[in-house]
Formats: sequence, structure tokens, C-alpha cells
Amino acid sequence: MCNDEATVADITLDNRHAGSIRPALVLLLAVACGMAVANLYYAQPLLATIATAFHTSSTTASLVVTAAQLGYGTGLALVVPLGDLLERRKLVPFVMLVTVGALVLAGLSPRIEILAIAAALIGVTSVVAQILVPFAAHLASDSERGRVVGMVMSGLLIGILLARTVAGLVAEVAGWRTIYLLAAAWMALLSVVLMKTLPREDSRPRMPYARLLGSVVRLVRDEPVLRRRSLYGLITFACFNVLWTSLAFLLSGPPYHYSNALIGLFGLLGVGGATAASIAGRLSDRGLDTSLTGLTMFLVAGSFALLALGGHSLWPLMVGIVALDLGTQGTQLFNQAQIYRLDPAARSRVNTAYMVAYFVGGSLGSLGTGAVFATAGWDGVCILGGCIGSCGFVLWLTERPWRRMGAQSQ
Repeated sequence: MCNDEATVADITLDNRHAGSIRPALVLLLAVACGMAVANLYYAQPLLATIATAFHTSSTTASLVVTAAQLGYGTGLALVVPLGDLLERRKLVPFVMLVTVGALVLAGLSPRIEILAIAAALIGVTSVVAQILVPFAAHLASDSERGRVVGMVMSGLLIGILLARTVAGLVAEVAGWRTIYLLAAAWMALLSVVLMKTLPREDSRPRMPYARLLGSVVRLVRDEPVLRRRSLYGLITFACFNVLWTSLAFLLSGPPYHYSNALIGLFGLLGVGGATAASIAGRLSDRGLDTSLTGLTMFLVAGSFALLALGGHSLWPLMVGIVALDLGTQGTQLFNQAQIYRLDPAARSRVNTAYMVAYFVGGSLGSLGTGAVFATAGWDGVCILGGCIGSCGFVLWLTERPWRRMGAQSQ
């Protein structure tokens, strides 16, 4: 456990006093998380169109996604820890209003460099989703925490997946810039709703900002569960971005030649997996996190065999997308269920450590995919994803969950 200051544990709200969270508030938090994180993914189905609009290569266009992921990682490191220090009812709407400005800049960008800068700013400020997820865990009682986090994560994951569909459809009708301007309006409205709806909190801890950030490093040092789960998250999200950064280039070229609208519709394939996150939350409440993580990691690694066949056949591609989304989302839920049990007074900082690793993995996946697709095509991308995913499954095997279960049964 992290023992920063006695006053922090005393002043910070913890779950000893948490009651049952209202279903309407859970729904609002789920919608807010989904809309916030969606801002990171509008560009993915539009990369081929963006490359054409700015007369640049696929590798350069993919840097827009990489910039957003790196920005998100930066926001996780520098902004999310403030959730343990400042009242989230004020912090979240303020950060969302900054997101509005970044989205407008993206929609009006005259050059690819400006779009990449705007994407990085969008990433930094869209971390409000990762302030709200531990807030939901804090507001829930012990017996319902897995279910509540699963429902909020369902909203977040549906936001990620629908972002691609909505972006593709809007771009087909009104051009790729329009989605960013519409998103700016949505975020402005949502910031006002959250300002009026989020519950007030008691006195927040007094701690210098530098010490707050330093405590994140100490959490990583002291918590082996956090380190292992962060590695799982890094690997699975790298695989996730290996697919989604390259998919638009595959589908816009031979043999598919799909439009922006059709490419965006592929995001719907993962919605079923996202809604399954609430089921995973209930399984987590039963203590099945470790054993089921092996299954979800296997899905991530194995999905790339199907995706490789999808270079020339639609059905294996669709099934592979579903399998990858299920594996990624299930692993994410089981990871967060375990890390939120570590220290009730430091949930935002625990989430920071985990999500920084998560989005570092995503950034590396995006960056590597752009180069691999340009040189080795779709087959090279699938080999890359399969190798990364296999490393995650091998890492899970070292946890030896069956030995633990056997020891507990004796």
C-alpha cells in the first residue's frame, strides 16, 4: 500500500462510507466516459481520407493517432492524479471545456502538423474519463463495485467503438472535419450537465503537486499486482491499436475499396463485446479475475490468425475484430477490478499508473503499425499483433493461477 501521509487517508473519502450509487448517475458517468474517450478515435477510420486531404503518406497520417495516444498518456500522468486532490465536480467540467477548444482546433486545422498538435491536446484533456471511472468505483459499495465499474466501462468502450462508426458516417455526409466540430458542441453541453449533477465531496487532501505525482511512482514500486496488471494492459491495448490504426488502410484499398461510412461501421462489431463488460464485472465480484484473464489474453493473441485471413476474406476479418475487442475489453475490466482494491484513498493515482502503461502500449502499437503496414502490408501487421499478444499470454502463464486455485481448495 502507498502510505503518503496519514492526513491523506483521513481526509480523502473512502468506501467505508460509500452507499449504493444511483442507477441514473451510473448511466450519466457511463455516457460521459464514452463521449470523452471517443474524441481519441474519430481519426482512425478517416486516416486514408486525412492522408489524401493533406497530400501525405499513410505513415504520416497515422501519427495523428499516435499523437492523441501520447497526449492521453501525458494527461494520465499529469492530470488524472488531481482526482485525489481536487473536487472532481469542478475538475471534470473544467478539463472538458479545454477539450472543446482542442476539438475546434482539430476541425479547423490547415495542415497535418496542426491536426497532430490538436490531437495531442485532445488526448491530454480527454483523460476526464479516467477521473470518472475511479470516482464511480469510490461511490459504489464494496458488493457492487465490480458491477458499477463494468457498467461505466461499458459506456467507455462503446464510446471508443461507436466513435469510428459515427466519424465514418459524418465524414461521408459532411467531410472529415465536421465530426470534430460536432464533438466540441457535445462536450460543451456535457460539461454543463456534469457541473450540475456530480455529487459534492468532502474536504480534499492537502498535498503538494510534486508529492502527489511522486506517490504514483511509489505505488508502482510497492504494488506487484499493479505492475503485472499494467503490463497486461500495455500489451492488450498495443494489440488493439495495431488493428484499428491499420484497418482503414486495408478497407480503403484492394480488395475492399470501402467508403468512409462503411469503414466506420466496422466499429459496431465490437459493441457486443463492450456491453459484455458489465457481465465481466459481475464475474469479477465473484473473484474470477485471474483465471478469466488467461482466456481474454488468449483471445487477443489468437484473433490475429483470423485477422490475417481477413486480408482477402470478409468473414474472418469480422470474427477476428470481435474476438480482439472481447479480449481487450475483458482484460481491461479484470485489470481495473484488481487495481481498485489496492488503496481506496489513492484510486485516481492507481488508475494513473495503470492507464499510463495502457496508453504507452497503445501509442507504441499505433507507431509501429504505421511503419509495418507501409513496408510489409496487412500480413506484417497481423504478425506484429500476434507476436505482441502472445507475449501477454505467456506472461499470464507465469502467474500460475491454477496452482493458487488448487492450494485454496485444499
